[in-house]
Amino acid sequence: MHIALIGYGKMGKEIEQIAVQRGHSVTCKISSANHYDLNPKILQWADIAIEFSKPEVAFENVMKCFQNNLPVVCGTTGWNKEKTEAEKHCKDVNGSFLYASNFSIGVNIFFEINRRLAELMNKYESYDVSIEEAHHVAKLDTPSGTAISLAQDIISHLDRKNVWTISEQHSNAKAIPIHSVRKDHIPGTHIINYTSEIDDITLKHTAHSRKGFALGAILAAEWLLGKKGIFTMQDVLAD
Repeated sequence: MHIALIGYGKMGKEIEQIAVQRGHSVTCKISSANHYDLNPKILQWADIAIEFSKPEVAFENVMKCFQNNLPVVCGTTGWNKEKTEAEKHCKDVNGSFLYASNFSIGVNIFFEINRRLAELMNKYESYDVSIEEAHHVAKLDTPSGTAISLAQDIISHLDRKNVWTISEQHSNAKAIPIHSVRKDHIPGTHIINYTSEIDDITLKHTAHSRKGFALGAILAAEWLLGKKGIFTMQDVLAD
């Protein structure tokens, strides 16, 4: 598999290392320093693109790939409004797009447990729910895309909640507060708390390095190659 690697920060370098270990090649490495090299001449040598860049350029990057008939695996978070437009364009051109707020296998299992717990807690109204997330200081979006995905999944299964909010702005009983922490050397931690006067229930996922995210992105790319449509990591794991 020949990969166009769009976004060559710490995550991009981790993806490259695992891709090579799995027998793939990286045909180009696009960063902010050579962003204008993302053109048809460069993309023609790739079978698929893996996009881990910045929220402000993700839409442009993904659209360029679609314009060159290149399947895209995208892990950039914080561009949700433009992502809807990108998905519509993908359908219009019969393209291939797989997006995930988190590619870690462990986190995607965590997502499943979160949805199931929300279903179970729906009838126990004495429990309130909140989310905590912690990442390294270079994390650009707050709250994290993973925390937002967790909150949205809870809202889908918990009738008493209909929106998420930043914890410092929390005043709505129907809102799920998300508390964010940024400190050095934290790959990613997510905690879901259900609290009541009687007891607490806590779900926690802690990443030890970026390797889990990078491996998941490569597995997603291997799975997407040759398929048409819009997919998530749930589709990858269900196969």
